[in-house]
Amino acid sequence: MTKTRLTPASLKALGPVNWLLCRVISRAAGTREAHLFTALGRQRRLFRAWLRFAGRLMPGGTLSRRKSEMVILRVAHLRACAYELDHHRRLAKRAGLRENDVERIFAGPGATGWSDEERVLLAAVDALVEQKDLDDVLWARLRTHYAEPELVELCLLVGHYEMLATTITALRVQRDFSG
Repeated sequence: MTKTRLTPASLKALGPVNWLLCRVISRAAGTREAHLFTALGRQRRLFRAWLRFAGRLMPGGTLSRRKSEMVILRVAHLRACAYELDHHRRLAKRAGLRENDVERIFAGPGATGWSDEERVLLAAVDALVEQKDLDDVLWARLRTHYAEPELVELCLLVGHYEMLATTITALRVQRDFSG
């Protein structure tokens, strides 16, 4: 990725509320500046609404944290989004995923060791990212494991992290951690 397209975030660029939110988020993430948040914080009116939405998907969604992190890591891997990978490898560890689980997520639904539920979850992520749809066979497989509200959430979670990967790429948001 080339150099960021945004100037360093300032109090003036973010406004006092967003600047404070970004400071708190950066501290919680263990970084001096959470660059994605300071990038998005520049669109002041959307930023706080996005934070609420994003927080309802993860960590506040109905999917378990482990499943959410599997979904997010798979999207980040498929999109080659280093920024998302940096953050969500750390969060996945907190959610109980081991490094070998993360490597299997990168290998995809065909990797050995997945339960049927995990395999169909990863297959759904692949279909949503690659085809932007779920065929009827995959939908039927998902329905054996998930209720309708969870399936809506799954589609929104994948779409949300795809949107973030696109935004991160287009704005050339610099990584928070070297890696």
